[in-house]
Amino acid sequence: MIRRVGPPSRLSCTSRTPGRLPWILRLLSLAALALVMACGSGTVAIPRPRPIIIHSGARIRADHEEMQVVHEWVTREQDNISRDPSFWVIGTSVLDESFPWEGMVVSNDSVTVRIPLGATDGQLVYQIYGHLHLMVSMGRQEEWLPEAPDATGYELERAIMARTADAWILGRTVFDTNPFGPLDELAYSKYEGFLDAFIFTARPDDFAVARAEWARANPGEAARYREWFVSVFNREPPGIRTN
Repeated sequence: MIRRVGPPSRLSCTSRTPGRLPWILRLLSLAALALVMACGSGTVAIPRPRPIIIHSGARIRADHEEMQVVHEWVTREQDNISRDPSFWVIGTSVLDESFPWEGMVVSNDSVTVRIPLGATDGQLVYQIYGHLHLMVSMGRQEEWLPEAPDATGYELERAIMARTADAWILGRTVFDTNPFGPLDELAYSKYEGFLDAFIFTARPDDFAVARAEWARANPGEAARYREWFVSVFNREPPGIRTN
């Protein structure tokens, strides 16, 4: 759990790879360097993304310029999570491989997210998901979701899920974060254009109207997504598999 006592301090996380800076620390190091260089000749650029590959051979080749944009808002959001005294992001450790939306609770000025113990490198991604929902609740949607300033319902959730996926793609391709099943499934689905299918399949009891409209407008897409998912991950997608 993240506890805020007195002035807020930066969040920390540990890495499972000896000799490798945790993602959040590397992110903060780049942010500090960017500040120094902004006072000099220019702003710092992130390293070029490396292609990532999983056991099935499926790859993600992230675009450098897109990841630069993602890095800028991820850095700003991480800084806000750790420094803004007007709210509290609370992380609770869980043993299961839960997704960011599972067990999230938003109250007046706090949000609680469940962070799997196996997702050390994904801690910031889970916090970002909760932070975005809290910002909407606190009337700060336009500030943190400028691409969807008035979105509600499914369109709002889709915008938040897209940012969550992009944050993990940034971590995996630029900051060498360790793989983690649930976030990899989200990231690959978004990268391959299956974000809608992923959400509607993983959360069959949510967004019933939007789900029905999507199914009518995209006949066969759910089956195509399921076939693709099994070929990539060698198991059924979340929402269909039983474990």
